[in-house]
Amino acid sequence: MLRKTLSGSRLVPVLMCLQVVPLLLLPGESWTLKTQEWWLPVLLTALVVVALVQLFVRHTRSPAPWYIIAFAQGFSIISRLMMLLPHSTVTEKGVQRFDLPYVLLAVLSMALSTFEIWYCDLPEVRSRLSA
Repeated sequence: MLRKTLSGSRLVPVLMCLQVVPLLLLPGESWTLKTQEWWLPVLLTALVVVALVQLFVRHTRSPAPWYIIAFAQGFSIISRLMMLLPHSTVTEKGVQRFDLPYVLLAVLSMALSTFEIWYCDLPEVRSRLSA
């Protein structure tokens, strides 16, 4: 029932275009030139956009765009895991405190990326876009 609902003709393009949300989900302080955290999500988003153009505009039947999407989402999960512990605490006035917003955004991003990998692997979704 859930798979049938998620693979509906109106919902597939929307959920496919939401691929960029978990990739760009970072706290505001990460989007400055002082940090080096912003370039990887931007690069992964560019890869996903290229894959989506291949699927929606060029209507390619090649599996390459699906591999690109899975790579970008999987690499996002790995990079979030690597950054989670170093960023889980923040020092303010010499005192370390738990950075709950960062941890919540990282976990949410990883969960959404996991969903997108699962979603793109559904045969119903792939057949809907290749038809």
